[in-house]
Amino acid sequence: MAEVATQYEEIPEPDISHLVTEDDEPVDNLYSERQQALLADALNVSWNPDREFLTMVNVGLFYSLQSPPYVPDFLLSMDVKAPPDVWEKKHRSYFIWQYGKRPDLVVEVVSNIDRHEERKIEGYAQIGIPYYVIHDPEHRLSERTLRAFELHGSRYVELVKPWFVDLEIGLALWKGEYRGIEESWLRWCDRQGTPLLTGAERADQESERADQERERADQERERADQERERAYQERERAALLEAKLRELGIDPESV
Repeated sequence: MAEVATQYEEIPEPDISHLVTEDDEPVDNLYSERQQALLADALNVSWNPDREFLTMVNVGLFYSLQSPPYVPDFLLSMDVKAPPDVWEKKHRSYFIWQYGKRPDLVVEVVSNIDRHEERKIEGYAQIGIPYYVIHDPEHRLSERTLRAFELHGSRYVELVKPWFVDLEIGLALWKGEYRGIEESWLRWCDRQGTPLLTGAERADQESERADQERERADQERERADQERERAYQERERAALLEAKLRELGIDPESV
């Protein structure tokens, strides 16, 4: 009688030796590099969803052993964490079978018309990724800078507002400086539209708060010094008055 496999037996891992996880191609341009970094930066520094999450930038998303990967500019996957050994080949990219789930959201930053971000929408839908975002800062695909989609069944439906209910987080366009470049950026935000802080912004905020605390402490010390000076002057005036009264033959205690 053949032995029945138990749930405790390890399932052999697929052979991925033929898969190319890195092609050593550079990112498209400086803006794209900064934008990708910004998306990961703010989430990893300022987001606290009470769940494990993993962000990846410009990393292969493998969904099949026979098909080439997608390479989203940014991906977010909930309830997973970074592997302990990032040098193992099975940890160098996002293998869906390795993490046990699909990413929850991908972002594509349009930098040229040959990348076909709109065509990827069908592929991401087939994989089953719940949210898909297109950031088109140069309007290469349409006149709209930001478009966000949610998967309904096997098709994506465009969201009226880029708020992702299942993740309780949103995206918004923001004009300002990030790492030395003044531009319009795609940023994570809370329900009120307030951007999540980057590491540098949080450090600046903490530094400003520390400066304010030091200023308040200095003001308190100055007020205390003034109070001590007033008390000293009052004692001096009282002593002079007492001496004057005694010169006049008046007992200060009787006044």
